[in-house]
Amino acid sequence: MKVPDDLAQVGFVYGAYGVAGWVRVRPFSEDADALLKVKTWWLDKPNVHDVDVKQVKLHGGDVVAQLVGVTDRNVAEALKGAAVSVPRSRFPALSADEFYWADLIGLDVVNLQGEHLGQVTDMMSNGPQSILRITPAAAADSAPDDEAAQERLIPFVDHYVITVDKAAKRITVDWGLDY
Repeated sequence: MKVPDDLAQVGFVYGAYGVAGWVRVRPFSEDADALLKVKTWWLDKPNVHDVDVKQVKLHGGDVVAQLVGVTDRNVAEALKGAAVSVPRSRFPALSADEFYWADLIGLDVVNLQGEHLGQVTDMMSNGPQSILRITPAAAADSAPDDEAAQERLIPFVDHYVITVDKAAKRITVDWGLDY
């Protein structure tokens, strides 16, 4: 099968689950919809290939899955560290006020005063909410002690995030330069 052009990493295998060849996957989203609903995943270990999912379920904050061809714990352990990707076109639809992390990375961030804070370079979660990792555009050119050039971590919650305009590639936040 040809590798899709729109693959997006949605998690990674971080070990085996049980002795029957199930894998434990750490998802990049809290609800893990893409992992739970898409029945063909792409793994990058030993090389990029597709694998069909026989069974999948949530287990705590992780996803556990039985994959076609993975028949015992040793085979499952060999996949540890593999990136798990699915085609972006197969992601479940979201409501108007929901976003996939992959859609936010690369967007410019401005505050209510029109000041450019930087660009979303990564996302992370602290449990209760997602967090935007903002890197100022001039960070590489600035001195390490330059406060304006420091990475910003902004909680992705309604209190701070005013609008997300994917078409304009911009997020507007209620966040000062001196925060």
